[in-house]
Amino acid sequence: QALLALAQGFLSAHPQPGLTSDLATMSRLARFTRAVCSTAGATRSGTASSSQAWAAPVSQRRACASQVLRPAVTSLTEDEEMMRDSAAKFAKDFLGPHVLAMDQAGAMTPEVVAALFENGLMGIEAPAELGGVGLGFTAACLAVEEVAAVDPAVAVLMDIQNTLLITSFNTYGTKEQKENYLSRLSTDTVGSFCLSEPESGSDAFALKTSAKRDGSDWVLEGSKCWISNSREAGLFVVFANADPSKGHRGITAFVVERDNPGLTIGKKEDKLGIRASSTCEINLDGCRVPQSAMLGELGQGYKMAISLLNEGRIGIGAQMVGLARGAFDYALAYMCTRKQFGKPVADFQGMQFQYARARMEIEAARVLVYNAARLKENGQPFVTEAAMAKLKASEVAQSVSSQCIDWLGGVGFTKEFLAEKYYRDAKIGTIYEGTSNIQLATIAKAIRQNYVE
Repeated sequence: QALLALAQGFLSAHPQPGLTSDLATMSRLARFTRAVCSTAGATRSGTASSSQAWAAPVSQRRACASQVLRPAVTSLTEDEEMMRDSAAKFAKDFLGPHVLAMDQAGAMTPEVVAALFENGLMGIEAPAELGGVGLGFTAACLAVEEVAAVDPAVAVLMDIQNTLLITSFNTYGTKEQKENYLSRLSTDTVGSFCLSEPESGSDAFALKTSAKRDGSDWVLEGSKCWISNSREAGLFVVFANADPSKGHRGITAFVVERDNPGLTIGKKEDKLGIRASSTCEINLDGCRVPQSAMLGELGQGYKMAISLLNEGRIGIGAQMVGLARGAFDYALAYMCTRKQFGKPVADFQGMQFQYARARMEIEAARVLVYNAARLKENGQPFVTEAAMAKLKASEVAQSVSSQCIDWLGGVGFTKEFLAEKYYRDAKIGTIYEGTSNIQLATIAKAIRQNYVE
């Protein structure tokens, strides 16, 4: 009777559309409540009024809720585990032997790019019927993390491909664009995301590249800088202003093929880190594209870019977590074999305190990244969490990779060992896809909105 009263009281307080209030329904709900709450001692002896029956089980209902098993944010599905393990095996077995040579050459070998496609790492969120893997955003972040643990330069190529390019067409592409571009991006074509310009870095929407209509075509004029994947790319998503009188509301995205005579690849930057990842200028001189090359709606490019970069920041967070993990594992393996004063360096308490704290920081960053990825994947607000994840992970990557050089001692300062490469690669994390100050501003804005004057 108490459970029946509980069910009646709940439905009167919280009407359920489409759910009748007849006695049979009440009885079914009461039986369900009894079954769920039996372990929490939900049944009560004796008689009680309806109001007493409704009021008394509050703590019991809380007990029931507390007993519901909820997966940890780091829990993965079987498919996600398979993607993670596959990416880790690829990184260790195939990619590892190429890392130092590519860093020294400042270029990515074609064999590595081809292998990324062959192993399904370039179209993780693309539909399976279009050549992709058909998994979710978290799976893509896991793959980026595993590859970054071996070479962050390769990880950023696949991160941009998955979190920016694939998502661009998945979200904003027409049916024809999806069929054409998603199949190519998943199987054999690297993409490049062209937003930054010499005069528009953090202020991305101050861009000057223009798009002018000429008959049924659009003609793009301008230049882009700091464009990742540009040497390897077969197609480019270019942001240009189609109506400067509207300011950033005139910005529109266009797809430009590599062989377009109006597009040329300019100077390649000689970078401190992630040297195998190409970063070049892009010049657009009378670059003519058809109306069908417009991605998304006219004037909606700024909204697209904001949304894509918010998501991309989680991918960069995953890259930085992987980098920190890779540096940490590399240094710990050395410290466990390197002996001083008759025992492994890793066994000195002073060292143990350092690497215990470093491991804690890596885990904190990883949880932030996974949480942001899950929020995004579930369609929940994630902008603040993405900024926190990217900020924390990039700072942890710099701190841990720096400590790893110290842990290795003199050899850590040489190019013969990978520790210095992780250190150089980590620096970019606080710069691209939104500097640390931009992330802090985003977080502060969200906080301030919760405190009205």
